[in-house]
Amino acid sequence: MNFWLMKTEPGAFSLDDLISRPGQIEPWDGVRNYQARNMMRDQMKVGDPVFFYHSNCEIPGIAGIVRIAREAYPDHTAFDPVHKHYDPGSSPENPRWLMVDVQFVRRLQRIISLAELKTHASALDGFALLRKGNRLSVMTVDARHWAFIEALETITQRG
Repeated sequence: MNFWLMKTEPGAFSLDDLISRPGQIEPWDGVRNYQARNMMRDQMKVGDPVFFYHSNCEIPGIAGIVRIAREAYPDHTAFDPVHKHYDPGSSPENPRWLMVDVQFVRRLQRIISLAELKTHASALDGFALLRKGNRLSVMTVDARHWAFIEALETITQRG
């Protein structure tokens, strides 16, 4: 089993949006980075847990946990010329981009903010999210980092 973090802008698609979907499942489309695509294709498996991270918002942070519900398959949005994720170099016969389905597991008791994660830089040494300049929307999470972050959930933060 692998552990993951997937970023989304809540104005585009939030944890609440996922919760409102039938079966609380949604395709994770629009990934247009080869490294992220390759991780989805080669490493993501059904059942893998994922931190659901809200980015580009007032308080960026981990909002919940989802799981991979379906392994990688062609991202059909790349084939649609009127879709914002259209890629003229991708076709059903030769798909360039992939997506996975994610399913809601649970909302965290509180958002674990990026600012809070940064205060634990030594315990989270090597955590991709904290690496300067990291812009990937899909990243692996070490098992030890996963356990540490999950433990933070029950710690009350003082503002």
